[in-house]
Amino acid sequence: MPVLLFCFLVLFCAVGVESGGRTLLGARDHRYKDGDHVPLFANKVGPFHNPSETYQYYDMPFCAPTDVKHKSEDLGEVLEGDRMVTTLYNVTFKTNKTSERLCSVKLNPKAISKFKTAVEQDYYFQMFFDDLPLWGFIGKIPEEKRYLLFTHVHFDVKYNEDRVIEISVSTDPNQAVDITTEKDLEVEFTYSTKWESTETAFEHRMEKYQKYSFLPQHLEIHWFSIINSCVTVLLLTGFLATILMRVLKNDFIKYTNEDEEDPEETGWKYIHGDVFRFPPYPNIFSAVIGSGTQLLVLVFFIFGLSLVGVFYPYNRGALNTACLVIYALTAGISGYVSAHLYRQMGGESWVRNLLLTGSLFSGPLFLVFCFNNTVAIAYRSTAALPFGTIVIIAIIWALVTFPLTVLGGIAGKNNKSEFYAPCRTNKYPREIPALPWYRNTIPQMCMAGFLPFSAIYIELYYIFASVWGHKIYTIYSILFIVFIILIIVTAFITVALTYFQLAIEDHDWWWRSVFCGGSTGFFIYGYCYYYYYVRSDMTGLMQTSFFFGYMGCVCYGFFLMLGSVGYRASLVFVRHIYRAIKCE
Repeated sequence: MPVLLFCFLVLFCAVGVESGGRTLLGARDHRYKDGDHVPLFANKVGPFHNPSETYQYYDMPFCAPTDVKHKSEDLGEVLEGDRMVTTLYNVTFKTNKTSERLCSVKLNPKAISKFKTAVEQDYYFQMFFDDLPLWGFIGKIPEEKRYLLFTHVHFDVKYNEDRVIEISVSTDPNQAVDITTEKDLEVEFTYSTKWESTETAFEHRMEKYQKYSFLPQHLEIHWFSIINSCVTVLLLTGFLATILMRVLKNDFIKYTNEDEEDPEETGWKYIHGDVFRFPPYPNIFSAVIGSGTQLLVLVFFIFGLSLVGVFYPYNRGALNTACLVIYALTAGISGYVSAHLYRQMGGESWVRNLLLTGSLFSGPLFLVFCFNNTVAIAYRSTAALPFGTIVIIAIIWALVTFPLTVLGGIAGKNNKSEFYAPCRTNKYPREIPALPWYRNTIPQMCMAGFLPFSAIYIELYYIFASVWGHKIYTIYSILFIVFIILIIVTAFITVALTYFQLAIEDHDWWWRSVFCGGSTGFFIYGYCYYYYYVRSDMTGLMQTSFFFGYMGCVCYGFFLMLGSVGYRASLVFVRHIYRAIKCE
């Protein structure tokens, strides 16, 4: 117990305390008097179409204070690539400013070339004003093919009594400098502020970001399309369920009322002595089921937090922190499920099983991270994690995740319950008859993954536009309903294919149920290619490696999670049908 308390203390100290994702100022710090300085932090800049490719604000030759101070970030914000620094903007509470000089900068050809590249790639900047996010573009290229650098920034601020409620930023095209010619140029940067009163309460100031995206544009959810997709899937599953139940009913009648003149068993009853024979590679199999079960619990926890309002728009640091913490704290689930199943299968390599379970998902994720972080370091991007953050994550894994996996494994190993099999397993396995090509694993996976994917593909665009773009997704209730439908459809289609497999006397259903259940992950990864090349404007090595690398890990996680769902659904079904007949 002291060890566990120490682990939780390390985890708490490493992650920090967050409120809604971003480390908020205290309640008193959000109140100001007339003329008080309101903190304005610059965060990052980057190409608008490459959301992962972000750089520190002062990597661009902007006006910088002589002593730039960095705002402390928690772990979730660092994972998000936030690097907030102080600025020269002196925005005071309720003080209107028409045109305030920020600074004058003499740009050499190298600095102008950097600005031209930024304008050409639609660079944006992000700032935080009293913990409220704001964005703006660095410049633009008009029809005359000239490069214009915005030199004036205007802040519209709304307040309610002594609190800031809303802020927006705009740039004036009439106050822009032509930087088409790369020569020495003196540029003066200015800003202005306008304060207006509003009746919006401080507690509701984040609701604005739930309706608009970066530009902002209203995020429209196609309700009709979602309902139509759900109804279609439910009708298909209902139709297949009706057929399957009628076939099973006929099978039960046939097998319980056999004529004495025709005692030969056929169909799925014929292989009752082999259907509960444990699969090959039980170590890997149990690790897959354990890891998939942990990820399923993780997803439900994340949905629970989102439904109660823990996450709010444009503060994904909370989501990063929640995923890291919950994954660490649920590691005992994977260890218990894997070790218990492995013991039931007669396994004895406990150390290998625990090591495999602990690294089955985190191992590939670590390799992808190493590659992507190396690319980000080469780009000098803020997406590259500092060495200290990497050490903190390693400590969390070493002192929390892995110990809990071991403790869960010990508990699973000491659980003496045996595997329940309604039928006795024969000593020697029956030979599986020759199967047509469409009965093989890959064609079956294609059929199994298509129906669940059709239940979620509409939502995928909005999720991708939020994670890999600047739109937001806040309708978590619909996403949760779609996820539940995904689980139900995956379970049902896997059960149906398992029945068809047993009906042709193929008793090797264990691994097949995992592959068929998890095949939706391959469809999602295929959609990634469609989204990247057709629906988005992402380019470059860094953005490509981040997108396909981390989406590969997400789809691999879906494979493990839905594979465990398919296996458990098939196991319940197989036990049910063989318990209903007499097996000698």
